[in-house]
Amino acid sequence: MLNRMLTIEIARVTEAAAIAAATMRGRGDEKQADQLAVDAMRTALNDIDMDGKVVIGEGERDEAPMLYIGEKVGTGKGPRIDIALDPLEGTTLCAKAMPDSLAVIAMAVGGSLLHAPDSYMSKIAIGPGYPAGTIDLDATPAENLNALARAKGVNTEHLTACVLDRPRHAELIAGIRATGAGVRLISDGDIAGVIHTTDPDNTGIDIYMGVGGAPEGVLAAAALRCIGGQMQSRLVFHKATDRDRALKMGVEDPDAKFDMNEMASGDVMFAASGVTDGSMLAGVKFGKAHITTDTVVMRSATGTVRWIKNRRKVA
Repeated sequence: MLNRMLTIEIARVTEAAAIAAATMRGRGDEKQADQLAVDAMRTALNDIDMDGKVVIGEGERDEAPMLYIGEKVGTGKGPRIDIALDPLEGTTLCAKAMPDSLAVIAMAVGGSLLHAPDSYMSKIAIGPGYPAGTIDLDATPAENLNALARAKGVNTEHLTACVLDRPRHAELIAGIRATGAGVRLISDGDIAGVIHTTDPDNTGIDIYMGVGGAPEGVLAAAALRCIGGQMQSRLVFHKATDRDRALKMGVEDPDAKFDMNEMASGDVMFAASGVTDGSMLAGVKFGKAHITTDTVVMRSATGTVRWIKNRRKVA
């Protein structure tokens, strides 16, 4: 089990990254915004008493100074912790000051998170309150939407699917619209897209579908483990070297269909802080004397969801 004090520590980590990234909000420099978030997150992580290892990061070791897969963080004292992170989810959103850019992290007992390579992943997700098996990654969009509509007690035309706005999704989008359901296209930020399915009354999103980043998939699964929902995924490889890397990272069957519990098992904590304003979290606010952040922290063992609005003095 994770130490409950990590609930506060994990919030400090995402708050630090969000504040750093927000200084570049709307300035058009994605790389600098990402780098500032990385540096702030690394510094905050290294202050925590834990034997932490980044299992979902921003690439391989030769891509340093990013937080790379396999990097050790923390003081080295304390429990062994697996860490999945995205210091700046939605770099383009931050650079353009668009909604739903976040600083995101998940922590779990060592060995609990899928060691997914930095490749693509096909995903489908819905929020809590539906019978097990309502969705299936291998079913057609129509089959999934019809099943969800029946479980929700509405017509398919009343559903909205969230999909990344990419050319690769043209057929998927056509299939969704053919059922009469709506499509919410997002330019970036598919972690937020998955989380939005947990509160459709406020977000207007009932289901997430499509291919996005594998690291983001594990982070989204960690969040759903805490607040409930269903998710399935499968790694997508465009090159043989990507498959080989997955095998080297410990993925026994690269073609397997993973469910939420296989991507994030055991006791999981998840935190996200808003960089820009969004439907889930407010962005960082820079005042004359204070900086205000908006953070959500979740834990699977207790089902706890904490909303933290923090105000700190300007240094």
